[in-house]
Amino acid sequence: MMNINLIVIGKLKEEYLRSACAEYIKRLSRYCTFELHELEECRLSDDPSEKEIASALKKEAEQIKKFTKGMIVPMCIEGKQLTSPELSEKIMSAGVNGQSTVTFIIGSSFGLDPEIKAMGALKLSMSKMTFPHQLARVMILEQIYRAFQIAEGGKYHK
Repeated sequence: MMNINLIVIGKLKEEYLRSACAEYIKRLSRYCTFELHELEECRLSDDPSEKEIASALKKEAEQIKKFTKGMIVPMCIEGKQLTSPELSEKIMSAGVNGQSTVTFIIGSSFGLDPEIKAMGALKLSMSKMTFPHQLARVMILEQIYRAFQIAEGGKYHK
């Protein structure tokens, strides 16, 4: 069975987002072993300098690295945009190529440290549009679930 890890910076505040995530995690249990790692976001001043941001991203990167394994997929704006079938193929090919774990990483609102991005076998972008990071968590969980449905030939994906 495949392993999916989701590493995120910060916790979900809204109940409706927690409920949506819980639903997709429940659905994923049929297809994979799933692990969620919610890591502490570094607190910054109201108007942080570039140096302060870079320092915070470095600290977050040290936390992230403790949980990375398998195929690493950082979510970042400069990442590649894939269709749902293409994402399904990437996830399934990881297993075929001997990597039983795929780790998706969602950073803070300031993004991810370049070191984490460089670890990525695939840098992934959800869209050219900007979404709240908390919503991005729901979106990637839905897409991972959709990927397994596509691979299975299920009716969920239309």
